[in-house]
Amino acid sequence: MKVLVTGGAGYIGSTLVPLLLREGYKVTVVDNMMYGQTSLFDVCWHPELNIVRGDVRDEKLLRPLIAAHDVLIPLACYTGAPACAKDPLAAVAVGQTAVADMYKMKSKSQLMIYPCTNSGYGIGKGAQECDEDSPLQPITLYGRLKVEAESVLLQGGEAVTFRLATVFGASSRMRLDLLVNDFTYRAVVDRFVVLFEPHFKRNYLHVRDAAGVFLHTIKNYAGMKGRPYNVGLSDANISKMQLCESIQKFIPGFQFPVSEIGEDPDKRDYVISNRRVEATGFKTQHSLQGGIQELIKCYQVMRRNEYSNV
Repeated sequence: MKVLVTGGAGYIGSTLVPLLLREGYKVTVVDNMMYGQTSLFDVCWHPELNIVRGDVRDEKLLRPLIAAHDVLIPLACYTGAPACAKDPLAAVAVGQTAVADMYKMKSKSQLMIYPCTNSGYGIGKGAQECDEDSPLQPITLYGRLKVEAESVLLQGGEAVTFRLATVFGASSRMRLDLLVNDFTYRAVVDRFVVLFEPHFKRNYLHVRDAAGVFLHTIKNYAGMKGRPYNVGLSDANISKMQLCESIQKFIPGFQFPVSEIGEDPDKRDYVISNRRVEATGFKTQHSLQGGIQELIKCYQVMRRNEYSNV
């Protein structure tokens, strides 16, 4: 099978593309390399990899590529609330319009797998778990664009969507602006972080499991098509305070005082049920604790703050 991955040189893509190649798929990556990343160097030798430096807003570029592939995975987007706020027009064009256009150009025989975000649940329902039938109430432009793009695909019925938890872990296109990655970096380098709203909860997912669920879905597409799936670690619906305590177990000198003044601009607060995707046979393989240990090693190598989306 031939797989088209837009944004394939990004944080998830640069983990997913080598996995697809190892599994025997032919892969085409379309990426404008806007962050100057060199994350696919290690697989450029592979004869079944094609890399196209281009922009997903270019319909003339995308149309023939879409027609030539069996599986479409649109990862390209302005990822995260700060990146979207910095350039909202581009965020809409890449994260919403280009995804809808790709869906319109695909045939019914082609598989389309789209990564939404569970940040669409916004403030959630307190201690009550959010499942795929819970109301979506995104509180950022990033969340809104993801939810609106997902809605187009689900209304059409010819796609699978993932509401991914907050992703963490080492990737060859590293990001420091994700919560676990950020807090662990601060623990290693600064030994402290100031917490705002320490009780706010989120769900988490290792980047290798984020890649793995795409592979799982390609193999089980017929039974999953037309539905959204929460994807995260079911034992990691935890608060920011609990996350810091988990990091402190590996870095005992890490301090995380709580600020009584000010507030976190990110108001997301929810717990997530991942039972639907687990019922399809998908199981996460990488724990939060293992990811923290991995990141600590990663940060012995990397001490530069160039790996962010803003």
